Amino acid sequence: MSEVGSSASTGDSALKHRTTLWLSYVVLLLLLVLTPLVDCAAQGSSHSGISLGADAIAPSVPDRELAARIFPKAPRDFILERSNRSPPAWKVSTANGLIGYIASTWEISGSTGYSGRPIDILIGVTPDARISGAILMRHNEPVLTLGISTKDIANYIEGFTGYDLTSPQIEAFADSGKLPPIITGATVSTGVIRDGILRTARTIAIGRGVIATKAKDIERVAFSPRTWSQMVEEGSLKNARLSMAEAAERLGKIAIPLEPSDAPFIDAWVGLIDPPTIGRNLLGQQVFTRAVGSRGLGAASIFVASNGVNSHRGTSYRRSGVFDRIEVIQADKTIKLKTDDFLRIDRLALKDAPGFREMSVFRIPSDAGFEPSEPFRVEITAERERTDGTTASLRLPIPYTLPKQYILEPAAPAAQLEEPTPLWVSAWQRKPVTIAFVALLTVWVAGAFFVQEYFVARPQLWRIGRMTFLTVSLVLLGWLAKGQLSVVQVIAFMHSLLNGFHWQTFLLEPVIFMLWSFVALGLLFWGRGVYCGWLCPFGALQEILNEIGKRLGIKQIEVPFWLQERLWALKYTAFVGLLAVSFYSMEMALVAAEIEPFKTAITMHFGREWPFILYVLLLLGAGLFIERFYCRYLCPLGAALAIPAKIKLFDWLHRRPQCGRECRFCETQCTVGAIDTLGRINPNECILCLKCQVIMNDEAQCIALKRRAARRGDSAPSPAPAKG
Repeated sequence: MSEVGSSASTGDSALKHRTTLWLSYVVLLLLLVLTPLVDCAAQGSSHSGISLGADAIAPSVPDRELAARIFPKAPRDFILERSNRSPPAWKVSTANGLIGYIASTWEISGSTGYSGRPIDILIGVTPDARISGAILMRHNEPVLTLGISTKDIANYIEGFTGYDLTSPQIEAFADSGKLPPIITGATVSTGVIRDGILRTARTIAIGRGVIATKAKDIERVAFSPRTWSQMVEEGSLKNARLSMAEAAERLGKIAIPLEPSDAPFIDAWVGLIDPPTIGRNLLGQQVFTRAVGSRGLGAASIFVASNGVNSHRGTSYRRSGVFDRIEVIQADKTIKLKTDDFLRIDRLALKDAPGFREMSVFRIPSDAGFEPSEPFRVEITAERERTDGTTASLRLPIPYTLPKQYILEPAAPAAQLEEPTPLWVSAWQRKPVTIAFVALLTVWVAGAFFVQEYFVARPQLWRIGRMTFLTVSLVLLGWLAKGQLSVVQVIAFMHSLLNGFHWQTFLLEPVIFMLWSFVALGLLFWGRGVYCGWLCPFGALQEILNEIGKRLGIKQIEVPFWLQERLWALKYTAFVGLLAVSFYSMEMALVAAEIEPFKTAITMHFGREWPFILYVLLLLGAGLFIERFYCRYLCPLGAALAIPAKIKLFDWLHRRPQCGRECRFCETQCTVGAIDTLGRINPNECILCLKCQVIMNDEAQCIALKRRAARRGDSAPSPAPAKG
């Protein structure tokens, strides 16, 4: 017996040694490949003339050299000066007159790409409403940083030169002979660039009087100094007040009575701040530019300040995203104010301004139908609970009409512009078939889990169904629809929560948005496997190749569980490292994110430099011997999804009492080695392939079912005899 035990121990030690040695070779090869890969990626990200400082938010400033590139026909003695009138720009002129204006897309339009970071382009607008030139100054788009050459970007930007801003609107993602074509493989990013250039150029053209709008507009350029009292006197700021005594009378018998007094219950001031004479005097240049600089054509900004025990903002907006205590009403339109259009103001620039408990600026989008030149009113609501449990409420209206000196008469209709469709709406309108396909695919996955008992009880159906679905995920979802999620998107989302979340940024790519929405729901219901096991194109590629390899006789390497647990730490370390680096430099994080092979293998169809391709081939080669090698040990996206996996509501993976004690077959067959030696399934590692569920329901494979059949006097199904 001791000799047998010794022999078994020696065999286990030899297996551990061989496995460890083999994995060491793989890691060494990966390190050798990653060195030129990182160098190649870093070189690809160093664009001449482009600042990639992800953490810098100040708009780019043109010098004389840049101005000469934007206005190549300008004489050498031109004058370049900053003009802080709204919209802010740099004026280029000579003694003989105006040459044009230079503006920053980040300062005017607040253009951000899919990374959630600024895309800043300096553009020139001529007095005849044409774009004289454009230069990309800053971006942090992953696909642009690592996938598209400097020449491609430069040619795309230069293609806007000469564009007539009075031309009919062109959809942001549509091809047109008048504009440079969207770059294949960078559709969202180049669509954002196009949108930022056109929005900024049109804003400058309108704001500087180069072209006119359809109807009455308001003064958005001229500035004159004003004090608080002067603006109150001219009607630029309006006030309404409700004392504690008046509020107590109007609210009636409430559970917590108000103490009647002349102290303010609500003392609110309202003003339309789009005219610089009002807004710039009130807020100061820097805050004024921040408040109105990124608005679209036709948008308006309203200042609200208040004192008293009743807040005009309340607190529920933090959960709902909508301010329920304040509304803007114009004629028959009631406009709800949202957190995406809110800016908190901490102090005013006017010395004679009173102190306020709360100050806010609310932006009203152009599609709300609001006309700033027409009268409107702001209504603030207060609610209190009555003694009988019902709710008492009152409304304080603050009527407002912009003074006549800030209203411009309609200009000649020769050069009028329509408000462009929001960029994210254009992105969704152009992909109806793809959106329907992704919706069908997610419903297919969810449906499979809801009827998984039927599914796993039929091994052949499961095998064919899974291979078919993985093929669809790889070919249609991955290679055609570009539906490959990335850890870069996780990092961009986390940064957006810290720097200002905007739904529009994540709605720019419908396929990715739909997948992430389904993943979020899947994490809540089932864990990370709903994506990793079924919808990840690269995961599907690994599993399909491994299945082909096994059919060709490639022997699988069984990694001991003790080593498996330690190797799992690699992907978590990679994710935490990428996240930490991103807070120091997003550019460095994007380069380091090349640990993901997704872009090379899925997005760009292996059309990259040799180090990237060799890296992917090594991973896929390792996956022939260890199923889903990359998913198991290196994937930072899998780690990011695994961290919240324990919050899942349902656990529909069943185990038998014999699992791990009398039988360990599922452990040896698990696709990613997520079952430990005691038969327990690790939810952080499980990809929900359902293979273990198929095994435990198959009398030909499950030991417990075989024994149960033997006790009944039955025999387990045997393979059909060979014919011949």
